[in-house]
Amino acid sequence: MAAKFGPAGNSKSFYDQGNSSSVDMPRWLADMGLDAYEYQCGRGVNIGQTTAAALGQQAERYGIVLSIHAPYYINLASDDAERIEKSIGHILKSARAAKWMGASRVVIHPGNVADGRKPSLERAKKALAGAWRRCKDEGLDDVHLCPETLGKKNQLGDLGEIMEMCRVDDSFIPTVDFGHLNARDMGWIKSIQEYEDILRVIEDKLGHDRLNHMHCHFSRIEYTEGGEKRHWTLDDAQYGPDFEPLAEALCRWDISPIIICESRDVMAEDARKMKDIYISACNKA
Repeated sequence: MAAKFGPAGNSKSFYDQGNSSSVDMPRWLADMGLDAYEYQCGRGVNIGQTTAAALGQQAERYGIVLSIHAPYYINLASDDAERIEKSIGHILKSARAAKWMGASRVVIHPGNVADGRKPSLERAKKALAGAWRRCKDEGLDDVHLCPETLGKKNQLGDLGEIMEMCRVDDSFIPTVDFGHLNARDMGWIKSIQEYEDILRVIEDKLGHDRLNHMHCHFSRIEYTEGGEKRHWTLDDAQYGPDFEPLAEALCRWDISPIIICESRDVMAEDARKMKDIYISACNKA
């Protein structure tokens, strides 16, 4: 088995080299030896069907696995029914775009806690179930919804909450952002032990298959008492967590996640570094 690596969005160097369209990303990433790409719709789903299809064709040609990050302003935990309905609409738009480009996964931020964690979680689970029903009604059931662990303490999305959301339907795949988990609990990930504890929870709650195929985000993240503050790069070693023990854990567990790098400006370059670290760890295993 082997993990796949790629960036969230486009590195600064992609544009510095004269590129302008994400349609060119699959070739550019393949030249770097990468094999995944997360298209960013964080500020809205603005890609048209023609462009999405062209991106998908290039991804297939160059062996790049695609995913989409749905808009950041989705809030499935809101106590405002109208806002939840709009959030479901954003998920549907994201799933349609994913279908157009052949992406298999839509990453979703669950939103902010409104009136307590438990009622907020129950609303998010209900909203996800509703979004999934409507996806299936539109023939979008080959796109996986992937709720993400979030980095701020006032956000819904600790590891347990994401496990509960993913149990709404067997097709849901968790997006485990290790930097977020580290930030929301004040830098608790110190070694392979903490990473393996996370993997163990996922396997226990969702089964080995979803652990094996989980979606991951990784970057070093600065945090405050409230959790996540800012993303940094792998070279900014004053911030955690470290990737090397995660690579060791993935090799030890022999699982094949998709790992998307969210480093600032150098997400593709850091994804390549992470892949090299992973290959080296597996060669030693």
